[in-house]
Amino acid sequence: MSLFNYIITKTVPLLPKWFSKPFAKPYVAGETVDEALLTVSKINQKGFRATLDILGEHVTSTDLAYKITEQYCQLYHRIDDEQLNCTLSVKPTHIGLNISYFEALKNMKLIARKAKELHNFLRIDMENSNFTDQTFEILKDCKKNYNDIGVALQAYLYRSIEDINNLATPNFNARICKGIYKEKPSIAYNNKHDIQKNFILMAKSMAEKGAFAGYATHDQELIDELLDWIKTEDIPSELFEFQVLYGVPMGDRLENLIKDGYKVRVYVPFGPDWFDYSIRRLKENPNIATYVLKNLLKP
Repeated sequence: MSLFNYIITKTVPLLPKWFSKPFAKPYVAGETVDEALLTVSKINQKGFRATLDILGEHVTSTDLAYKITEQYCQLYHRIDDEQLNCTLSVKPTHIGLNISYFEALKNMKLIARKAKELHNFLRIDMENSNFTDQTFEILKDCKKNYNDIGVALQAYLYRSIEDINNLATPNFNARICKGIYKEKPSIAYNNKHDIQKNFILMAKSMAEKGAFAGYATHDQELIDELLDWIKTEDIPSELFEFQVLYGVPMGDRLENLIKDGYKVRVYVPFGPDWFDYSIRRLKENPNIATYVLKNLLKP
């Protein structure tokens, strides 16, 4: 990391939000539903699928949890009205899991019911390990009434392979990601090579069980390894797709995946709680600071 980018990543979180917005913009599709849907429309026009996520987590008010639940339900209607290729991703703590398991379950069932009504898909996001078992229980309960619901699995957790063994069937759908939460060494890998190795093992285990997997990674080396395995083993295209976060620079890699006939879904976050999320992305990819400033200084 250059000294300039280091200084920017340390300084931006301390400055007023208005100053930080240009650094957030590459990663967040605006604050409003209209802005988010316009972004999804543009993504779809390029051949990509999308999933929307209203930014926020760890809600402790039942009124706010229900308000956010209603926003997700309304989003399904807007997606249907505008005929977008877009699903929704929901964090359980955003709709009440910090309040109680039953609060989150009640609200997730409302969202799942709307997904069923409009023939869409619901992804239940995975958060830190304190919520893993409860998230799987919410998934199981919601799937009693609607099958097109998936979850996320984190490759840095030791338990994830066993979770696949316990949960994966041809009706199971999971996003495989590396994991972003700080976890204890007793339950999680912290070495990049180990996480990458586990990611591949999880992908293979999902395919063996006939379960659908979203390979959520920006790691070009990992994508190459996945492609080699997919081609060598002739993995059916209906069993996987590649997934990436909105705004993370990857050159022309994503366009090339589309040209080669692979499905690619872009995870699109939006909403008024953009600040903390965008600061995390900036710290993960400090080079974006130089990119943003170059664009700001263009005549």
